[in-house]
Amino acid sequence: MTAEDVRARLRAEGYPEGLLDAYLPGSQGRPDSVSGDVLEAMKALGIDESAEGDASVRRARPTTRTDTRSSTVEVTRIFGMDVFQGETSQFDPNLAGPVDENYRVGPGDRLMLILSGQVEAAYSLDVTREGFVVVPQVGRIDVSNLTLGQIDNLMFDRLGRVYSEIKRGPEARTRFSISPVRLRSNQIYVVGDVARPGSYRVSSAGTVLTALYAAGGPTQTGTLRNVVVRRAGRLVSSLDVYAYLLRGDASKDVRLENGDVVFVGVHGPRVEVRGEVIRPGSYEISTGETLADLISSAGGLGPQASRQRIQIQRLSPARSADEVGRERFVIDVSSPQLLQGNIPAVAISDGDVVTVLTISDRVRGSVTVQGNVWSPGPMAFTHGLTLAGALRLAGGVKSDVFTGQVAISRLQSDSSRVKVFAALRDSTGAVVNDIPLQEDDEIRVYSVTEFRTERFVNVAGAIRRPGEYPFRDGMTLRDLVLQAGGLHERAQLTKAELARMPADRAGGKLAVVTEVPLDSTYLFERGPDGKYLGPPGVPAPAAVAPEATLKAYDNVLILAQPDWDLPRRVSVVGEVRLPGVYTLANKQERLSDLLTRAGGLNSNAYPAGVSFTRTRESIGRIGIDLPRVIRDPRYRDNLLLEDGDSVFIPPYRSTVVVQGAVNSAVAVAHVPGRDIDWYIRAAGGLSANAIGDRAWVVQPNGSVESKLLRRFLPDSRPTPQPGSTVHVPAKDPADKGTDKVQLVGSIAQVLASLMTIVVVITNRP
Repeated sequence: MTAEDVRARLRAEGYPEGLLDAYLPGSQGRPDSVSGDVLEAMKALGIDESAEGDASVRRARPTTRTDTRSSTVEVTRIFGMDVFQGETSQFDPNLAGPVDENYRVGPGDRLMLILSGQVEAAYSLDVTREGFVVVPQVGRIDVSNLTLGQIDNLMFDRLGRVYSEIKRGPEARTRFSISPVRLRSNQIYVVGDVARPGSYRVSSAGTVLTALYAAGGPTQTGTLRNVVVRRAGRLVSSLDVYAYLLRGDASKDVRLENGDVVFVGVHGPRVEVRGEVIRPGSYEISTGETLADLISSAGGLGPQASRQRIQIQRLSPARSADEVGRERFVIDVSSPQLLQGNIPAVAISDGDVVTVLTISDRVRGSVTVQGNVWSPGPMAFTHGLTLAGALRLAGGVKSDVFTGQVAISRLQSDSSRVKVFAALRDSTGAVVNDIPLQEDDEIRVYSVTEFRTERFVNVAGAIRRPGEYPFRDGMTLRDLVLQAGGLHERAQLTKAELARMPADRAGGKLAVVTEVPLDSTYLFERGPDGKYLGPPGVPAPAAVAPEATLKAYDNVLILAQPDWDLPRRVSVVGEVRLPGVYTLANKQERLSDLLTRAGGLNSNAYPAGVSFTRTRESIGRIGIDLPRVIRDPRYRDNLLLEDGDSVFIPPYRSTVVVQGAVNSAVAVAHVPGRDIDWYIRAAGGLSANAIGDRAWVVQPNGSVESKLLRRFLPDSRPTPQPGSTVHVPAKDPADKGTDKVQLVGSIAQVLASLMTIVVVITNRP
């Protein structure tokens, strides 16, 4: 993809056409970070850099290449660049050593001299700017630019003049050792195609790799094969980073000295390796390297690499305007040497794309047995193998094998498949006509079970887990009840209803309904003595009922006992003599009966404020007239009680609470006979946003009353009772209503129009 192609794609995707110019080949500089727009644009063009992270985008941007067979933009990883990515100290030398004997000492180093034997002493020796150290009793010793090996020889001479016991050899009575304990730092310069060129201070033990890492490593355009070191204007060394990465050879990774310049030039020829190699990517090649060297750098061939040929896409050596679309051609490398796993020494060129092909997924020399055998799967094919032999190798057929047919799918020479059929004599796997097999045959053994429809029976009613259950031959009603978790406590143990599919469906008949007997043995919840542990009063015949055998698709209904129910509880609290939670004696017990059982009301009770709540079906509070119920138990508000009902009898309250859109929401003392408007005025009247016509009263017993506006009769206004609450709603701020000024203006315009019409009609001749 050329630069113009990238810009055209950016325009088509809606991005600025110059957004990626800094990342195109030939750009002068690249930013240190990547913005979100750049990443989104790269993804839109098919360049996904998320796996490499921001650091890899910043320091070693992958090259992009368009496949000649598609328009997909591929990202190529440049080998070796990731070594210098990320924050790590892997190339930082130890500031306290150790160093080898070739290390040259200079100003700023600190040495440790240790004497042992007849003389025991230790001296810390700093190398001065002039390049010498001072040893007590010995004097000045010049060590600048000497290696540790040379200093060791010098110390034998100088120390031996003072300490006669210091000698070379085993007869020495005093020995010494000298080693650096602090290394100086050198000022070095890293320039060229690196991520962060400039001046760096590194340890005097630092090498070229140390300097490269400090500068962020080479950029995409930098070389890894020829990193040069210049000292005082002359060439000192040239480092091939590939030798270090591929073979661990660091012999050219020289130690830097103060003022050294590390220069990274433009990369040399690069070749991309794809396909079945250990490390696919883009590799920089040196002069004279061949295809064998390239594959070796890529880690060698992968286990699934094809040995038939290796494909090379090469740029045409003479590209002209007349050869648009023909700039690349393909070379197939194949030789007997390649078949043996050895890569031929074929010359490679800059821009080559080497593809190591993958072997076919097809597995030869096998047949496959599938279906109703004990060990299905592929197996080795041998000449003379027959269907019976393959079935034996697969562990034999299972007992429910379908003997009518065994299907063999056979591969033809034109890659199509045909069906070959055989049959079994019996479930032992003996074949009627044993067929010789061929390579790649696929054998399918069927099971009778897979052709059988899954049959079921259904149970419903007073059972713990109603639903459908698999049917088995010989299944009884007792088996079904056991699978369904047993009978419910409310089950009737005299009979159950059985609906069975009819043999004759004439007239739209769907089922034949019969009754089957039950008995007490269907109650499985029993103690060690055999006594039933469930609720009392369960009627069951003493005799053992005969077993009822089921058929497929039977529907069983376990009947429930009439009027069976668990105890019901209601609560009564507040101003009653005996508050508590009461269990209903029968289903006909009413509110007045409950109050009688609770000892009646206290003297401070306020029956008009009763709170009656029903939890069933989340009904909530129900307004009732308890004073009238007490006077007349036959009154409609004397409700039948249900499980979960609760009754609260409050003490007498002599106030009326006024809430909502009033000027002063307060509690007002109750005045008999006063209506809702009087209490609103007692609370300061309606506020500016009140809707007075829609005010309502919640009476102390929970009933709600509102104003009733009549057209020709006086309005009906509720009278609050002691303990009631008056609610005045407010206007919705979002409801602007009708603009009165606008309404008056509209009416005036209509009237003016009518007056004009009247004048015109009146003045007509």
